[in-house]
Amino acid sequence: MIYLELFSGGSVARQSVKELGLPVTRWYSSEINKFPIQIANDNHDDLIHLGDVRGVLDKLVSHKDIDVIFCGSPCQGFSVAGKQLNFEHEQSKLFFEFLKIYKAIYDVNPHVKLLFENVKMKKEWEDIILSKLQEINPKLKLHIIDSALVSAQRRVRMYITDIEFEMPEDRGIVLKDIIECGCVDRNKSYCLDANYWKGGNLKMYFEKSRRQLVFGDGCHQVGVADIKGYDIIKRVYSIHGKCPTLTTMQGGHREPKILCNSASITGRRIDSNGVRKDDDTNLPIVQTLEVSDSGKSRCLSTLTKDTVVSPLPKGRYPDAYGEHKLHWRKLTVKECCRLQTLPDDYCKSVSNSQGYKMLGNGWNNETIKSILKGLTLENKFGRELA
Repeated sequence: MIYLELFSGGSVARQSVKELGLPVTRWYSSEINKFPIQIANDNHDDLIHLGDVRGVLDKLVSHKDIDVIFCGSPCQGFSVAGKQLNFEHEQSKLFFEFLKIYKAIYDVNPHVKLLFENVKMKKEWEDIILSKLQEINPKLKLHIIDSALVSAQRRVRMYITDIEFEMPEDRGIVLKDIIECGCVDRNKSYCLDANYWKGGNLKMYFEKSRRQLVFGDGCHQVGVADIKGYDIIKRVYSIHGKCPTLTTMQGGHREPKILCNSASITGRRIDSNGVRKDDDTNLPIVQTLEVSDSGKSRCLSTLTKDTVVSPLPKGRYPDAYGEHKLHWRKLTVKECCRLQTLPDDYCKSVSNSQGYKMLGNGWNNETIKSILKGLTLENKFGRELA
């Protein structure tokens, strides 16, 4: 089979095809960013690079020989997290370059299969994109898939394809399954974006629901146990952090000890003495960390009381977003690879910041595999898959 991957980034589609064991005769790749190209070349040794999409048609040996087209055209103009300039955005205009390529190939080979991906956007824009594509190929259908079904990340995307496939089942993968250390306060990560390399902060995390954080990094001593013996065996650590190095222990309270208090972040009106006075509307609302030593989580409800874990003693702490209140860190590149269901070392050939960017812009491997499982002999291509 001959594939054409447009706006290929780190070539996740090639990884999906490789893991599914689908036959590959030739793989054309169109990308201009040198760092995703470096990642792609580090993981795949059979890519034929075509450069800018605006020159792709002239560089293909034969339009009629292409079996599958992948396209993930830039989405900055459509994303709800961006300026939503839709088709007027300079990069999103490249969608029409893709349309020209697809039409040229489909006109001479109506058996070619397409997998187009983009962010979930306003329905009017989805309808425009789908209608433009269906003018070329009426068999194309739009699917909205959340990669949370197959990964630990909530990543809702639009897929347009004429590949017949079964929607993936929920595999029950949660965020705590993929982190290297620390703990998390939710089951699924917020969606990765290309700006994750800039890091996050607690205010952005809790108020804007962006840039997933992990709480705890390293060993954090939070108390002293009331037992006899040397200081080292009395230390109590937060469950947020890494476990101290294990020894043979052999009794005598030598095993590591951890402490984890439940907490919530919510708006409170607090006077100058630290007393809660929610009825006094003259007092400003302050985001407050409230720590309990009950050993139980706060009740989950529809209210925006974020339930977290804290190494702090029981009490009320105004300015919950202060770094001294909660120990936190951003996800590692390895963890982001896991969120995108890629091998841990997929981005090892570039810096962390470039790895984050590629992963934030990229596709979720297991989601793509779920769709590509439809690429079998039963699809009845114009020629046998070989």
